Amino acid sequence: MDGKSLTPQEIKLQELKNIFPEVFAEDKVDWEKLKATLGEDINFSNERYVLNWAGKSDAFKVLQSPTTKTLIPVKDESENFDETENIFIEGENLEVLKVLQKSYFGKVKMIYIDPPYNTGNDHFIYPDKFSETKKDYEKRVGDKDEEGYMTKDGMFKKNSKENGQYHSNWMNMMYPRLFLAKNLLKQDGVIFISIDDNEVHNLIMMMNEVFGEENFIASIAVQLNPRGRNLDKFIAKTHEYIVVYAKNADEESTMIGLEKEGKMISDYNRDDNDGKGAYRLIGLRNRNQAFNPVTRPKLYYPLYANPKTNKVSLERDEDYSIELWPDTAEGTKTCWTWGKIKVNAENDLLLAEPMGDGWRIFRKDYLLDENGEKARTLPKSIWVDKNINNDYGKKSIKELFGANVMSFPKSPHLIKKCMQFSTDDNSIIMDFFSGSGTLAESVYELNNEDGGKRKYICVQLPEKLEEGSKAFESGFKTIADVAKSRIRKVGEKISEALDREKDKLKSEIPFEDISLKSKPDLGFKILKLSDSNFKQWQQIQNKDVQALEDQMKLFVDPVAENATIENMVYELMLKSGKDLNSKIVHKNGFYIINENELILLLEKVDQKIIDNIIVCKPNKVVALDKLFKDNDQLKTNTVLQMKDAGIEFKTI
Repeated sequence: MDGKSLTPQEIKLQELKNIFPEVFAEDKVDWEKLKATLGEDINFSNERYVLNWAGKSDAFKVLQSPTTKTLIPVKDESENFDETENIFIEGENLEVLKVLQKSYFGKVKMIYIDPPYNTGNDHFIYPDKFSETKKDYEKRVGDKDEEGYMTKDGMFKKNSKENGQYHSNWMNMMYPRLFLAKNLLKQDGVIFISIDDNEVHNLIMMMNEVFGEENFIASIAVQLNPRGRNLDKFIAKTHEYIVVYAKNADEESTMIGLEKEGKMISDYNRDDNDGKGAYRLIGLRNRNQAFNPVTRPKLYYPLYANPKTNKVSLERDEDYSIELWPDTAEGTKTCWTWGKIKVNAENDLLLAEPMGDGWRIFRKDYLLDENGEKARTLPKSIWVDKNINNDYGKKSIKELFGANVMSFPKSPHLIKKCMQFSTDDNSIIMDFFSGSGTLAESVYELNNEDGGKRKYICVQLPEKLEEGSKAFESGFKTIADVAKSRIRKVGEKISEALDREKDKLKSEIPFEDISLKSKPDLGFKILKLSDSNFKQWQQIQNKDVQALEDQMKLFVDPVAENATIENMVYELMLKSGKDLNSKIVHKNGFYIINENELILLLEKVDQKIIDNIIVCKPNKVVALDKLFKDNDQLKTNTVLQMKDAGIEFKTI
């Protein structure tokens, strides 16, 4: 194990090797073989559509460079650390995304982010590669004041509109983060990005490159300021956007739609009293005239209605005597929405009714499906719901803190609406521009409403608040502090409301008849981005023999000076591809991860411990090499025993 994160190029090379193993020679791509395999479908010409901007190649370098950072648990700041599956991470989000690549690859169902809009007044982190080296950038990102807080002057740069690379700087900041975020999404995963007019055009072009334009879902117009902005010059803007992309739009479970409510439910006004419940009638004829006998010949055929029973058949007889074609009253030929096979298979859903001078054929559309789930509908591309605008975002904050401690917070209902049509009950949902923790509040509220067990991963810099701000005056030092406090307060609010409901039910209903609503997971693990617990090998310049000898002596013990056993457990767990909610059991001198998926040997070793580990039959064992110091025979025997038992064995 080299202590570095999984990089995008390693992921892509493995994917390519799985598809085209024949184009690899000695673990490298043979371009001639690749060209021969792809034939005419490979294009090396320079004349093609391409998106480019100043610093793009450097953004790729930032993206592809691995990190040696890790995440360390902070149990004393967490809520119910050992039981909760919700995660709040303090740290620079690019580094955090790199750390999570291996352990959360393909596991996240939904990502929502509200990044800097690039208004000309934004401060954000971007490597200005035209004036600083990677080493300088990394030093700046680590700048802290005397109290240990990250400084805006050191870490952030203001991206003003007068800057000659105004748009490029923003794209250089966003591109690597979006690329890494895509890796974390499941195949049916979705990403929602809030943005305004300043960068929506560049964002869509960038997303087309990263996700593929075939995976573009929508650019939703969201009315966040119904009164309009007074400072606008020509038109008072009332809306922003949520840009939506799928990891793979061909996956059926990418979007599940919104549950119908209000007037949509009142349309289900029929019931045959057959136990199937309420339904509505939908015309079987396709009203789109682009679908007609020429374009869809197999959907243009006659159906026959029984005037006594109103049933429908594909065959004509003395009972089914009324012939019906999918034509308009004016005689325009269209077609049916169902083919003959479906008409035959689901005939009991069809119904003929007299309309005007003739008859029409309908299909029954039930409000509840076979599993009792309510019918769903596609979300619209314009959202004007009152509870999603900025006033509700401010209201949510003020109810919790008694003051507007954050500027322009999003409404929890906005993110909740996104979750309702793109996640299931057990989804992992992520926000790596977490701000005040709106997404965490949204997850708690939705789980409380529908009994779901969704989990969140929120990532936020411990960015120092401006002195004189409402949040600073309320006693908070960083934005991350505000978020942690908000998440706690929301959890307490929901818990207290459920307790009151329980007490009320107990006073009204006999105890044996009470069906109590269970509390959702209202805890959260706090982890912080940190340097590795293991010393990192430094490249020796100019073949300096003395420097090489000094470094080799240093690596007799590879464990860093400030490392702890618990922190090493989490680092090795992450770098072995295990997620942060993995089950950890300390037993007989070693740590068992996820019931023998992985065992970590970090404290001591003897033959008895090795024998106990082999009895567990783990998939993999990672041990500190220094534990075998002065006992080469034990190490040799351990290697052989592990090999004989079919256990992967690694030492650090």
